[in-house]
Amino acid sequence: MKTLVLALCAFCLATTPALAQTQTPAAPATQAIAPADAKAHVGQTVTVEGAVSDVNTVRTGVTFIDLGGKFPDNAFTAVILSDDAGKFPNVAALNGKTVVITGKVVLYKGKPQVVLNDAAQITAK
Repeated sequence: MKTLVLALCAFCLATTPALAQTQTPAAPATQAIAPADAKAHVGQTVTVEGAVSDVNTVRTGVTFIDLGGKFPDNAFTAVILSDDAGKFPNVAALNGKTVVITGKVVLYKGKPQVVLNDAAQITAK
């Protein structure tokens, strides 16, 4: 029985060259959305691209990165909780730069935001 299975597998590979190659297809490119469009994607993991309007760290150690205007008129916020602050050195240097942020969009007081807990979630262009 084992010989039959091996022979069948060899036959399949010989007659179907595509099966012999184990290539992983490239992942489709993720299209970034504008900060103003983030609210339409609540609950989804998206990539948001825009200029940083303000970076503000409050007394509790939480950092807010505003895109699409300054608080309270911003369209979108990336939030770094105090426990994760060490993962984002020099976050203030992002002020005025275009960034790409990836994460799950949630609403906080009616505004869309992504909580950043890994430095790979945000990159400056």
